[in-house]
Amino acid sequence: MKAAPTIIVLGAGRGARYTGARHKLAESLGGASVLSHTVRHAIASGLPVLVVTTPHFVDEVTGLVARRDIVVLGEHTGVAPGGMGDSIAAGVAARPGAGGWLVLPADMPLVQPSTLVSVAGAIGTQPVAYAQYQGRRGHPVAFGAELFSELVRLSGEEGARRILARFPGQAVEVDDPGVLLDMDTEADLASLRAHFEGLSVRP
Repeated sequence: MKAAPTIIVLGAGRGARYTGARHKLAESLGGASVLSHTVRHAIASGLPVLVVTTPHFVDEVTGLVARRDIVVLGEHTGVAPGGMGDSIAAGVAARPGAGGWLVLPADMPLVQPSTLVSVAGAIGTQPVAYAQYQGRRGHPVAFGAELFSELVRLSGEEGARRILARFPGQAVEVDDPGVLLDMDTEADLASLRAHFEGLSVRP
């Protein structure tokens, strides 16, 4: 049986654009941190989950996933956090036998589990698939297993843009505005909280 794709939650970024008093992933959303919401939604999808993070968040993430499902970058590990490309490469390298990888930034806590499943199901027909809401491209982005050697060589802040420019991608239209909502500023956090409250009062 073909291995399932693994969700790689990217939570090792510095969050330098966020000017709040603490790291953006530690901010509260409905009583839990932004990071916790993202990881819990990934787990709820039923797909394998790997979290790439820094020593600061290890204890929190260990309460959600097994320690073997955490890759730690920065400070005491001797491996610099680097940019998104470095985090993607570290996550993919830690799960070389996966049936593909879904890249999910940790600052996107409203992406729904059903969206993750839908995007995961699209890889295979194309080497790349991505979530789309009302015609707008968002996250997660999924990569087929055949792109392993490309992904593990990524580095820097550019992420996987060069791969996305070289390989065709399949849009997966979803009824999930969360695929467009990340968090770089305090205004973004306010928007996330407003959307979260809207989801909480749905009948």
